[in-house]
Amino acid sequence: MDLTVWRTFVTVCRVGSLSAAAAELHHTQSAVSRQIAGLERQLGVPLMERHARGVRPTPAGEVFRRHALATLNEADRAVRAVRDVRDGVCDRPLAVGATPSLAAGIVPVAIRGLLEHAGSIRWSLLPGLSAALHHRLIAGDLDIAAVTDAPPGLPHDPRVERRFLGLDDMVVALPVGHAQAGRGPVPMETLADQTWVEDNDGSAALLRQHAARAGVSARIDLTAADLPGKLALVATGHAIALIPGVLSCALRADVTTAALVDPPTRGIYTITPRRDGHPSAAPLLDQLATAFASVRGC
Repeated sequence: MDLTVWRTFVTVCRVGSLSAAAAELHHTQSAVSRQIAGLERQLGVPLMERHARGVRPTPAGEVFRRHALATLNEADRAVRAVRDVRDGVCDRPLAVGATPSLAAGIVPVAIRGLLEHAGSIRWSLLPGLSAALHHRLIAGDLDIAAVTDAPPGLPHDPRVERRFLGLDDMVVALPVGHAQAGRGPVPMETLADQTWVEDNDGSAALLRQHAARAGVSARIDLTAADLPGKLALVATGHAIALIPGVLSCALRADVTTAALVDPPTRGIYTITPRRDGHPSAAPLLDQLATAFASVRGC
């Protein structure tokens, strides 16, 4: 099938009008109609239906639209990659993914180190949970991601190169002035009567596992939408929270931490695609390893 026709179909779906799509693509409306009709004949199913304000995809058309859009995006990336090789340059930004704690902790430090060594590089940062970042990497939306093996863990995927940076000890986030603030490693039993807040299933699983090893349970009575919300509830004294140790250097001023006895840990990794890597991804890998080592010692 001709990808030009696929591009026409995706455009019609986006603008909801044959005439508007024709104007955008610099075709005639009849040419657009013929392309859609030909695609429907090839697939053997109607892809478009008319409504009062234009056209919209049928259920089959919507399924085809999603796959066609993914194919077109990948085709565009392939063309850009070939041109980059031909020209010996890489104009596309370095797309970096990171879990929320790593995006707030080691990744900014690593990016700064990369820019100091390599000069001006266009880059973007996409926070997300590890599983979502893995999918975005496979889809080609990311060039590199900093992730963790916190529950449910990392998939074993032959398309992905994984590099282990080290283990991160989880700590307890406390409001300034809390009775355990500034003390040495705290046994979990001491915190069993506290109210806890969590913002994702992986962190909650680590907390429950740690409490179970100590023979107690953790009262996760509050749920936050994200990491900043979790820390806001800690800062205002509503709860305490289990957070990654790499965040200790980047906490807001009204939150402090306490180490745990026999703390739960999570592995920190970088993942990159095995093929068609961005030229700045490898230098960033080294900077992330350096940043992780420096943050652990802060």
